Amino acid sequence: MQAFQTNSFSAKVESALNLLLSPTTKHRSERIILTLAIASYLIHLILIFCSNIGWIPSGSKFLSNPISAIYTPFSFILVYEVYLLIFYLPQSTSYYIGKQYEIITLIVIRRIFKDLGDLELVNDWFQNENDLRFTIDAVTSLLLFTLIYLFYHKILRKGYVHGEGKEIGIQQGGQFILLKKVIALLLVPILLALALFSFAGWFQLGIEKGFADANLLAYMNNIFFDEFFTILIIVDVLILLASFYYSDRFHTIIRNSGFVLSTILIKVSFSVTGILNNLLILGSVLFGLLILFIHQLFEKAQIGKVNSGEG
Repeated sequence: MQAFQTNSFSAKVESALNLLLSPTTKHRSERIILTLAIASYLIHLILIFCSNIGWIPSGSKFLSNPISAIYTPFSFILVYEVYLLIFYLPQSTSYYIGKQYEIITLIVIRRIFKDLGDLELVNDWFQNENDLRFTIDAVTSLLLFTLIYLFYHKILRKGYVHGEGKEIGIQQGGQFILLKKVIALLLVPILLALALFSFAGWFQLGIEKGFADANLLAYMNNIFFDEFFTILIIVDVLILLASFYYSDRFHTIIRNSGFVLSTILIKVSFSVTGILNNLLILGSVLFGLLILFIHQLFEKAQIGKVNSGEG
């Protein structure tokens, strides 16, 4: 009877998953988000044009500098990355963490486009705050791109690709994956509500300030992604506790613990500015990469013991 109820619950989860997080839904969501990104970019350019000819009064670079318009479509691309993060959560913990790194990298790149609007191109480049911030963000994005490449390279490296079921046993692995599917399904409405609430709050703030605040674009990160990574920390801790329940493999538990710490570092980065923000972001991705690397060394050592007949 209990097995029947479990199978029935699993079937309902799979049905909901096919509706919200299936490859077909992923493809449709991608087309919708890209369409919205293009439309938002064109609308933003039109608003800038209207502002420049005096139809819309505005003293903000948000509606005066055409480069700022690039910021808007990137915001929609980030929304799609959030969806991909939820999409990969039931499939692979490592890919799920990798998507977190992609999101924070895109946030830095989006910030570069904001920095472009503030460039002054003076001779004392490193003495100018705006030019120095652009340089630091550009170097940070390049380093992050390299670290993410190495992270995925370690995941896809031949001989180290393990499904969750193989890591903690087929039966228990199936239960662990079912738990992650439930978490992913719960995240969809939670993050959708958070996104709508955050955008409404940001838009209201823009109206109150007349979209004239130079830092209005930066507020968008703190309004949504700060809370977003808080939710991810809760999810990561839940996955960590579940891994204790389903597995006693030391290196897997340490890997999941390290991923939690990596997410916390990203979360903390939103509370600081300047070069410390960049260092925390770089440190979080580097820490996750090193955790994955050491985890794979453990995997390789265990495989070697099995092949040699030890243990």
